[in-house]
Amino acid sequence: MEVKMLKIENLETFYGKIQALKGISLEVPDASIVTILGANGAGKSTTLKTISGLLRPTRGTIKFNERRIDGLLPEEIVKLGISQVPEGRGVFPEMTTKENLLLGAFVRRDNEEIKKDLDRVFSHFPVLKDRHNQNAGKLSGGEQQMLAIGRALMSKPKLILLDEPSLGLSPILVEEIFKIISEINKEGTTILLIEQNANIAISISQYGYILETGKISLSGVAQYLMNNEEVKRSYLGI
Repeated sequence: MEVKMLKIENLETFYGKIQALKGISLEVPDASIVTILGANGAGKSTTLKTISGLLRPTRGTIKFNERRIDGLLPEEIVKLGISQVPEGRGVFPEMTTKENLLLGAFVRRDNEEIKKDLDRVFSHFPVLKDRHNQNAGKLSGGEQQMLAIGRALMSKPKLILLDEPSLGLSPILVEEIFKIISEINKEGTTILLIEQNANIAISISQYGYILETGKISLSGVAQYLMNNEEVKRSYLGI
């Protein structure tokens, strides 16, 4: 039986009087990569922000490893094992690369394990090791994206929420970032991915959801979505 790490049921979230999520339900199996596709304004980022506690749902439930987390504070959710890589990276420009990474471990007290995880991040992203004393604001866009993912890894998450990791990057860097995302998943970290580049997102995912104006319009295994005529036309440019 497939274990569901994350289970969302009938989730509704508002921005003021505007309803952004209209009763969505989705599941993320343990050790998988699941992608959410959709146009701008469909509710993709709202979904991740609601999971991580940055937004409060007005209705519905979010369960993480069978425990309800809707209503918890963001720092409590991080402690349980969920870390988010925000759209636009969100690095602290005046802090060094290493300081940004260590900030990702702020909820932890296991100093020896933190050192090991820092080495793990540097093994995934050698350029960050080369630039560990450089201010994050001086890094290139690709390096900042690597830093944002590395910082999320420093919290030792069971689940990473990735919001548009390819945004603003060259095709070669996109390929590199997604190769590393696959490696992180193979090491045992579950990933919920939002990505405009539907082709590459589906290619590394096991399952996907299509979100349209706050509702799930279609879902299925990656191969099904890849072959679906509507998905091909709207998202894959085929």
